[in-house]
Amino acid sequence: MSSLSRELVFLILQFLDEEKFKESVHKLEQESGFFFNIKYFEEKALAGEWDEVEKYLSGFTKVDDNRYSMKIFFEIRKQKYLEALDRNDRAKAVEILAKDLKVFATFNEELYKEITQLLTLENFRENEQLSKYGDTKSARTIMYTELKKLIEANPLFREKLAFPSFKASRLRTLINQSLNWQHQLCKNPRPNPDIKTLFLDHSCSAANGARALTPVNLPVAAVARPSNFVPLGVHGGPFQPSPAPAPNANALAGWMANPNPSSSVPSGVVAASPFPMQPSQVGVLKHPRAPSNSLGLMDYQSADHEQLMKRLRSAQTANEVTYPAHSHSAASLDDLPRNVVSTMRQGSVVISMDFHPAHQTLLAVGCSSGEVTLWEVGSREKVVTEPFKIWNMAACTVIFQGTIVKDPSISVTRVAWSPDGNLLGVSFTKHLIHVYAYQGSELRQHLEIDAHVGCVNDLAFAHPNKQMCVVTCGDDKLIKVWDLSGKKLYTFEGHEAPVYSICPHQKENIQFIFSTALDGKIKAWLYDNVGSRVDYDAPGQWCTTMLYSADGSRLFSCGTSKDGDSFLVEWNESEGALKRTYLGFRKKSAGVVQFDTTRNRFLAVGEDNQVKFWDMDSTNLLTTVEAEGGLPNLPRLRFNKEGNLLAVTTADNGFKILANTDGLRTLRAFEARSFETSKASIEMKVSTSAMGTNMSPAVGKIEHMDTDSPARPTPIPNGIEAMSRTMEKPRNLDSVDKSKPLELTEIVDPTQCRQVTMPDSKDSVSKVARLLYTNSGVGILALGANGVQRLWKWSRNEQNPSGKATASITPQHWQPNSGLLMANDVPDNPEGAVPCIALSKNDSYVMSACGGKISLFNMMTFKVMTTFMPPPPASTFLAFHPQDNNIIAIGMEDSSIHIYNVRVDEVKTKLKGHQKIVTGLAFSTTLNILVSSGADAQLFFWTADSWEKKKSSAIQLPPGKAPVGDTRVQFHNDQIHLLVSHETQLAIYDASKMECIHKWVPQDALSSPITSASYSCNSQLVYASFADGNIAVFDAESLRLRCRIAPSAYMPQPTPNSAPIIPQVITTHPQEPNQVAVGLSDGSVKVIEPSESSRRWGVGVAVAADKAGTENGRPSSSSAANNSSSDQIQR
Repeated sequence: MSSLSRELVFLILQFLDEEKFKESVHKLEQESGFFFNIKYFEEKALAGEWDEVEKYLSGFTKVDDNRYSMKIFFEIRKQKYLEALDRNDRAKAVEILAKDLKVFATFNEELYKEITQLLTLENFRENEQLSKYGDTKSARTIMYTELKKLIEANPLFREKLAFPSFKASRLRTLINQSLNWQHQLCKNPRPNPDIKTLFLDHSCSAANGARALTPVNLPVAAVARPSNFVPLGVHGGPFQPSPAPAPNANALAGWMANPNPSSSVPSGVVAASPFPMQPSQVGVLKHPRAPSNSLGLMDYQSADHEQLMKRLRSAQTANEVTYPAHSHSAASLDDLPRNVVSTMRQGSVVISMDFHPAHQTLLAVGCSSGEVTLWEVGSREKVVTEPFKIWNMAACTVIFQGTIVKDPSISVTRVAWSPDGNLLGVSFTKHLIHVYAYQGSELRQHLEIDAHVGCVNDLAFAHPNKQMCVVTCGDDKLIKVWDLSGKKLYTFEGHEAPVYSICPHQKENIQFIFSTALDGKIKAWLYDNVGSRVDYDAPGQWCTTMLYSADGSRLFSCGTSKDGDSFLVEWNESEGALKRTYLGFRKKSAGVVQFDTTRNRFLAVGEDNQVKFWDMDSTNLLTTVEAEGGLPNLPRLRFNKEGNLLAVTTADNGFKILANTDGLRTLRAFEARSFETSKASIEMKVSTSAMGTNMSPAVGKIEHMDTDSPARPTPIPNGIEAMSRTMEKPRNLDSVDKSKPLELTEIVDPTQCRQVTMPDSKDSVSKVARLLYTNSGVGILALGANGVQRLWKWSRNEQNPSGKATASITPQHWQPNSGLLMANDVPDNPEGAVPCIALSKNDSYVMSACGGKISLFNMMTFKVMTTFMPPPPASTFLAFHPQDNNIIAIGMEDSSIHIYNVRVDEVKTKLKGHQKIVTGLAFSTTLNILVSSGADAQLFFWTADSWEKKKSSAIQLPPGKAPVGDTRVQFHNDQIHLLVSHETQLAIYDASKMECIHKWVPQDALSSPITSASYSCNSQLVYASFADGNIAVFDAESLRLRCRIAPSAYMPQPTPNSAPIIPQVITTHPQEPNQVAVGLSDGSVKVIEPSESSRRWGVGVAVAADKAGTENGRPSSSSAANNSSSDQIQR
């Protein structure tokens, strides 16, 4: 075969590969023997497709060609033989031995005999040479490594392992050049020639008068092919034609003009692109590539295509390309939001942020813990907190259910508002998306979809065909479009790597989606089932995000290569080429840079611990901002719609708000409205009952500030009063005077709150020892002192549409049909047993003990799945490792802590330091520590990887008080502040410094010992129960008392000679910060909430003096990040 014929084969191979004729490609490779595709060979070898492996090899070599070839075939057949033995398929092994391996006996008979003897062994690994043979997968990998070395050394494969280097779509280019030449030779050349076949030379039909030449573009529609086939195009024609209409710069089809956007395209060549077509020639947008001189073989008729082509017929000079004009005055640094006005601590790593399109100061934040939070940055407080939970496990796929049980950790990947601001979409690292309806400053569950297999990498809203939809992409290489009922409308296939990002957009009435994948490919899709219209390489060819300017006229992308090189570019949509590349990045980045655009004027990128700004019309860096320090290496950022506020993530799991002058006015205006609302509040008085005689004189009437006034643009739900919740004093803003002390709220009558008692809960024999809400918030689980667990669930109905726990409806005492009880193994003398419990994050199983073995119960069937760790010593506290459900920290009665691996049933290490039983454990993933507490009133801080002791600290007991009683610990959602409760005190510790920063001791009307305490779900409140029946609600930042709930408000009147009823344990709802559940000594469980009129406990409370030496310093942050509480809810 001649050299040119050989090159033609390579051109055909390229064409077939670009058109996705995969089988034909490899068949031609094998039959021609010109190119050995080592990647294809690897794929088939690792998949164990031995027949295909040998068939493919046969095109290049035979067994007896040389010693390299013989060794290659021997290794393949030996592996096939060993795998048959490993499957105990003796018949297949004998067949391979006789048919495939027999040929090698003539060359090495001893080896063949040794292979044959393997049939006599029960396990061929008994052979010394095969003793290290692992599993099939690892064995194939080792075999392929050896094969690759043999192939590279084999002279028969020389010069066949590398594909020749030439431009993409070279065959099409040559054909197009030929057609242009034929058109040049026409006697009567006509514009827009109608090319109907390649089988005959082109010739224009005669016409009156000569016409100006136009380059030839093959027409659409001629050769029938399945609908998934669509052709590639080429570069501009080889000649400089006379003037002809050029493409509209805003047309999506222009992306087809140049399949290599990173290359420089001469304007004359681009202009030569024959976009002007007859109406029948509407198939210029093709799959997977369709540049201007498209070799069209299939006509995809659609209204979108027709409209698109109409827009392409704009008149421009043939030898020039124009860009949209963006005239504005020179960029002023004062227009940029560069001044830090506030810092908010979220608690866990902030992954995604998005400002509401209408409420300019409302920011949605998604975290690595799976939690979603709405922040009102004007008042610096959280409006709504939504910890991650599965809304309907039964509706999820089996794959997802298995994945989440194996590893419950999950992170948000994207939060995004719909264009009208009525919906908030959230995507996660495992399968799911959530869509919330935003109404009246509350988030309501609207839609949960098991959208993709693996990670859902991006989410956006679009409006195709005047219907609001959600667009998603994921690791499964798919892009999907869903309507708001959860119905899947479109699935776009074509990417060969996980889809990293999506960018839906609309040009006039043409709606499309840009997508980028981890192989650096950019594709574009119309809302049909034809396939992608674009296939280009993004700069860096790895992680890339695309965004339009606010007016939709300019397209930008930003990304990072695997080598750490970052790119920020503007695209020329008419050409599908790069218009400009922005300068100013550091040489290498350790991750992927993030960017945003604003005001049709500025670009911002987070890199190198700072924010970098560019003017869109200049490639040079405009300025940088360090935001007073504290930014991560690659901060994430988001502008609000007006561009006067910028949210930037911080290294300590929070974010900062930067503002320009207009932004400061916006924030001041918000604070002014909030202050006027406070001044216009109505007065509410709380009566005092006979119980009040023992109260402090400071307890009585209270002036309540009304935070529900319509004057507030975004009311605060869930009972969080309008008070600043920032870690830092706001700067550059006029502060509001909040120094006036307010009196304490007292709840003394049942009519002042809502409450419900769990049915069948009263058991005078067994007090409630431990109490948990399910993580979904629909049930309560109580562990009694007798080791029996009871479960109550609320149903979803008209009275309770959310199905969540509420004090307004009585739940059902839930049991399986089998009638089983979740009863723990208990000792003969259970008097000294310490009950302990921990719930899995997905509510599928619960682990508990009561002086005996630890039991793992199935929450649906109540069956015991397994038991472990029999005493002595008995377990006294249980806590799941937050990042690995197979690791459990177990406090023991002998004062040690066992780190236990459930999977291998083994205690990995024992931590020793306490002098008495361990009564509390809490993990912090932020600080990577485990904090333990004991009956010795000691706190120990341990590293959570090497399990080394960092520090120990004794809590400060009153003079003369012996270190007795339980000490409990629970981390704030920021995973830095730690709540420590003991019968003598409540304390807040800064765990990063391992020191106490606030403390409250029982006093006045709340002078009895503390029995239990817990943070609210958003960590803004602390609830504490007392031995005399009182319940107190504290401000979590400073432990200032906000509200007292007297026993008369939720307990029945005591009868003569009856034993006093004591609240043994208190727990808080995982989503409702003002709902609390109490387990009592008579075995009953009660849920308590504020009245419908108030909806919250103790609004706007401040106390004139802390009479017991309360230490009130700089308040700690509030956060809604997801974290587990020790011996409580794993969230």
